[in-house]
Amino acid sequence: MKDLIDTIVKNGTFALEFLSVVVVLFVIAVLLEKAAQKKRGVKEPLFNTRKMAVIGMFSALSAILMLFEVPLPFAPPFYKLDFSELPILVGTFAFGPMAGVMMEFIKIFLKVCVKGTSTALVGELANFSVGCSFILPASAVYAFRKTKKNAIVACVAGTLVMTIFGTAFNAVYLLPAFSKLFGMQLEEILEMGAAVNPLVKSGDILSFVAACVAPLNLLKGASVSVVTLLVYKPLSPIIKSGHR
Repeated sequence: MKDLIDTIVKNGTFALEFLSVVVVLFVIAVLLEKAAQKKRGVKEPLFNTRKMAVIGMFSALSAILMLFEVPLPFAPPFYKLDFSELPILVGTFAFGPMAGVMMEFIKIFLKVCVKGTSTALVGELANFSVGCSFILPASAVYAFRKTKKNAIVACVAGTLVMTIFGTAFNAVYLLPAFSKLFGMQLEEILEMGAAVNPLVKSGDILSFVAACVAPLNLLKGASVSVVTLLVYKPLSPIIKSGHR
């Protein structure tokens, strides 16, 4: 915890920017949830005891899954696949967009408390933002009409948005930020991609994100979606038991 506080103090401006992103996404999630409830003609509390308990449990499970990363043959070693969005998507389908953003935030907070940060919170902001770009569209689509067909549409929408956003976010912000953070030339990072993926052109950031980042997000979104669609229906009554 002391290391986390020291990092926040040393990077005060960035920490405030991170907090601003969190607040904005929370507001968007609440507005989406309220709109979906109005559309469906229901009124449910944003919080109740069971909902908060499940959010806490799924956030902890997500933080644990985040620690288990799988390297990918088509991307440099700092890009790895994890399945931390799986419990979050299940919980989001059950309780709505706001619960999804909350779980994403708690997941990051727990991870930093347990493992710390090696990227001055830049990597954590990336994980939170890209995770929300998957969870929010998927939950927004599903929240308006909770059917099996719409769940499939929701997963496809979330995967596509995450792939587009994550790819653009890496090109515009993350790769330059990591380059500056670790004192490396951007070209050095791009060469790491070219060394493992023949589709990456030397020094070309667009081919790098298209060949390394986009497939990673597609693979993550598709795998998490498939498992969620298989397990959500049998788990739903248990998760939402007592939820009104």
